[in-house]
Amino acid sequence: MKRKKLLRITTVPISLKILLQDQLCFMNQHFEVVGVSSTGDELKEVEQKEGIRVVELEMSREITPFQDLLSLLKMIFLLLKERPDIVHTHTPKAGIIGMLGAWMTRVPHRLHTIAGLPVMEATGKKKRLLLFIEKLTYSAATHVYPNSYGLEEYILQERLTQKSKLKVIGHGSSNGIDTNYFSRSEQILKDSKEIVQKYHLEESFVFCFVGRVVKDKGINELLYAFDKLSHKHNNVKLLIVGGFEEQLDPISDASKSILEKNASLFHVGFQNDIRPYLAVSDFFVLPTYREGFPNVLLQASAMGLASIVTNINGCNEIITHKHNGLLVEPKEKEDLFEAMQSIVEDQNLAKKLSLNSRSDIMQKYDRKLFHNYLLDEYKRILDA
Repeated sequence: MKRKKLLRITTVPISLKILLQDQLCFMNQHFEVVGVSSTGDELKEVEQKEGIRVVELEMSREITPFQDLLSLLKMIFLLLKERPDIVHTHTPKAGIIGMLGAWMTRVPHRLHTIAGLPVMEATGKKKRLLLFIEKLTYSAATHVYPNSYGLEEYILQERLTQKSKLKVIGHGSSNGIDTNYFSRSEQILKDSKEIVQKYHLEESFVFCFVGRVVKDKGINELLYAFDKLSHKHNNVKLLIVGGFEEQLDPISDASKSILEKNASLFHVGFQNDIRPYLAVSDFFVLPTYREGFPNVLLQASAMGLASIVTNINGCNEIITHKHNGLLVEPKEKEDLFEAMQSIVEDQNLAKKLSLNSRSDIMQKYDRKLFHNYLLDEYKRILDA
């Protein structure tokens, strides 16, 4: 019997590689899976590692009407050629192009996953445009999957689509987490000792941030809070793991100055493997303004770290206040400072909160669980 064909589409190939890691390989056991994304070395890596066929189709991350129209035409031709049973898109631009193309070519099952909405931080004309694009994407889809309950609530509040189209898979997330990989193995602990020595973290209380070093991730507030904290407590350190995005969402000049001058913080840039940095840390911090369902928070929790996070959707679904971390209000730098100070001054509390972190993740968000939840959803849709 011929297998059903499933197209998974993202704007850039690194999303296929990282966001959907292992999921494509798993689904390829049950469907003929084809990965579609823009050109890049990561696309070939996906083909080899996941064992699926891939197709290059250029899509821009920014609003580029002429390029977007050209991408849509190419998507239509691709879908007419492939004739998939299911098209499942991720990321905003792949969503609008993939869903419109699938609707125009009458693909019967058109699925779109939402993992964060830039519109939540937009204002004015840009917000109205982004809301229109989201509405158009959802109207072309037959099923819409917010990856957190907070996102689902926002979509309903903004009346972007009807409730009958919406569903959160499992407990949330787009792919769950590999709890075997994100664990304190002997090799990871060995690698972490090198980091301790390199940055002189002995006898220090180490906070860690992992993500893009941009305004929307709350970097301005984090650097202010840590700079203030480090002047009161000389044993605290901060590891910042991630790269800048100067063109899209730069941090303030004051924050850049702190990065340059504060000897207690270390910006180590983008790292292919964040586990050793999490392993040397005592507490994780993610003061972000908006999220879908933050994978990095799952990763830190799986490594046994409690977290200080902003009280926003996604974050407050993973972290429960005073159970496995602390919640602070977004954009409130003094609130963040007080939370970080409370952890430094009561390290028994830090240890208590950390005890619940990994067990929560294993019970709710293990990757194998999520893959089976999603497979059941595909089967339900096809059977219906």
